Amino acid sequence: MRSRIRQLLFAALIAPSIFCAAQARPFPGPDVQQIYQRLLPQIEKIPAFDHHAHPGYFDDPDVDAMAAPPNASAPFRTRDDNPELAAAAKALFGYPYADFSPEHAKWLLDKKTELKKQLAGTTYFNSILDKLNTESSVANRAMMPDYLDPKRFPWVFFADSFMWPFNNERETARDPDQGVFIPLQEKMLHRWMQQKGVGKLPSTFADYLKFISQTLEDNSKRGGIAMKFEVAYFRPMTFSDPTRAQAEDIYQRYVTGGIPSERDYRTFQDYVFRYLVLEGGRLHLPVHIHTAVGIGDYFNLSQSNIMNLESVLRDPRYASTIFVMIHGGYPLEREAIWLAAMKNVYLDSSFGELAQYPAAFKETLKMWLETFPDKITFGTDCFPYNQVLGAEESYWLGVQSSRTALAAALAEMVSENEITETRALELAHAYLHDTAVKLYEGRVR
Repeated sequence: MRSRIRQLLFAALIAPSIFCAAQARPFPGPDVQQIYQRLLPQIEKIPAFDHHAHPGYFDDPDVDAMAAPPNASAPFRTRDDNPELAAAAKALFGYPYADFSPEHAKWLLDKKTELKKQLAGTTYFNSILDKLNTESSVANRAMMPDYLDPKRFPWVFFADSFMWPFNNERETARDPDQGVFIPLQEKMLHRWMQQKGVGKLPSTFADYLKFISQTLEDNSKRGGIAMKFEVAYFRPMTFSDPTRAQAEDIYQRYVTGGIPSERDYRTFQDYVFRYLVLEGGRLHLPVHIHTAVGIGDYFNLSQSNIMNLESVLRDPRYASTIFVMIHGGYPLEREAIWLAAMKNVYLDSSFGELAQYPAAFKETLKMWLETFPDKITFGTDCFPYNQVLGAEESYWLGVQSSRTALAAALAEMVSENEITETRALELAHAYLHDTAVKLYEGRVR
């Protein structure tokens, strides 16, 4: 009995010290820099799966289903004069200069032209991924070109255009941005119709929905791994829940002509959007949704608020549909991570790592990692800026920013006794690769 009492007293004495050793602390210690230096080289060795990108050449009109309005503003870090882009050109192509003056930029343009000739077919962009230790990069594009290897650039296609089948005169006239965006949606819809051999809009709503479903099925067979919505650019992201009868009535009134009122068009679009989401579940096609700020002078931040999607994401009817919140709701990333409490909702971090420098992006990643680390995925949002600075440089910037910010965030978490270094590397693998790959059921490696 005395021995047992001594054991209990000893346990009581050491318990506070054990608790203190495991208690997370509010500030990183002096060891944080050393932990960062240990983690970064290991994180750089992890082959990445880029969950959101727009790979392609500058003169390829299919890089996106829309285009930037003339003279659109760009965040400070994504402007052409960012010296980090010169560092990207140096790392990828041996660029010998620190600026992009016309005579220097010509060197880079000539170098890329030469490499594209040497690395014919799909080899050129594959070599860019190799240099960045990126295993695969989602090609979020209107259509796929023959110069991208489908094994390394899985396709995500656009689905917004199904919501704009009628006369869009009123839609186009809403503001100058829509004057650019809406005609491109019309073009995209016509391409889907041409793909399915549909010469004009089906005469009945039932046949229109059948056309939508067949296009989704066809795109899946063509290698599409998900469908993408940029709807925040065109209208508010608040979706009511109309009946099929309501949508059918509107379709029958406008399929042969006439300009829908804004109320009618929104009601019709709400039904079609929800139909597409439901089909995503049936066909095992995840639904990607742009949920961040956008380009153009008239992008409405309040109407595009990611929280406006909550009524859709939390609808039990869509429990079998996987949602990926592209760009993680930025700059509402703190609110967005709590949507990932839903088992079928994930966040992609692309654009956040370009709009923010690593010091700021680190805070986003740390907050996400401390909340739902198994629901976040890496992306670059690479895009060909112009003829000289292309997808290649933005790939580099996105990859480097993400890896360094990730190492910094995890180093702080280790130093603050939140996780071990072993656990930190597990989280790094999940964010950079594993979580996203698991979403596509063997369609990607």
